[in-house]
Amino acid sequence: MPIYYPDILDQRTAARTFTYRDKDVMLYALGIGLGADPMDEKELAFVYEKNLKVVPTAATVLAAGARAIEGAAAPKLPEGHRPSQINYLMMVHGEQKVELHRPLPTTGTFTVEGRTVGAWDKGEGKGAVVVNETTWTNDKGEKVATLTGSMFARGDGGFGGPTEGQPEPHQVPSRSPDLSVDISTRPDQALLYRLNGDRNPLHSDPESARRSGFPRPILHGLCTYGITCRAVLQAITDFDPEQIYSHQARFSAPVFPGDVITVDLWRDGKNISFEARVKDRNATVIKNGLTVLR
Repeated sequence: MPIYYPDILDQRTAARTFTYRDKDVMLYALGIGLGADPMDEKELAFVYEKNLKVVPTAATVLAAGARAIEGAAAPKLPEGHRPSQINYLMMVHGEQKVELHRPLPTTGTFTVEGRTVGAWDKGEGKGAVVVNETTWTNDKGEKVATLTGSMFARGDGGFGGPTEGQPEPHQVPSRSPDLSVDISTRPDQALLYRLNGDRNPLHSDPESARRSGFPRPILHGLCTYGITCRAVLQAITDFDPEQIYSHQARFSAPVFPGDVITVDLWRDGKNISFEARVKDRNATVIKNGLTVLR
């Protein structure tokens, strides 16, 4: 089925209650490369239950990888509305944003709900941009996190929706970066990161990667996204995750496990702009990045 507009703007997922444990928090941190040096006490704090800290971008995987205890994420619409069905085989992740209204605990139970907040038509054969929002609330009904994801649906253009008005990406400063951080990835990084919940064979199976046009499996985009948050933690906040309110970025090129990622950072008060690149391949892999500090 195609995208139906404006019906898609009323499309929601049913509320689902889930819980995660400290093991899920530590697995995520290991998945973005923290703890490679077990003698580094600042990184150890994210992968060892003693005085455990939570990487803010862990919110992108904890609901997916944790155990659901109630409800289901089935889409729902008001009566008489037509359900849109996007071709997920032709979809790629365009942008991601995490906002933390309060710091994530090391374990917890939350209710998560999702809705579509925007859809823009690039034209027949040119794809569509669909923006979804997911909110977490705790057992007191307080909002904990808001996740906003922009997806480029390559096979769903021409549905008659708006062609203008899509939010503009954050523009990084034109000056040279204030500082840069090099972060190495391991050849098996994707095999570890996939245990957080995303088991797409594109990231693990050589044949699947070749069929998708890549010479070998690629790193998850959300893993690269998490690595940019790790760079902000390391270079800006002295590994204090509670200083980070939000983290957003646009995906621009794949990373291969084993690549060294250089994260360039610009600091303007509480706004930290960033981009990420792989110098060996002259590839910019993350653009339009912005971290907002509390």
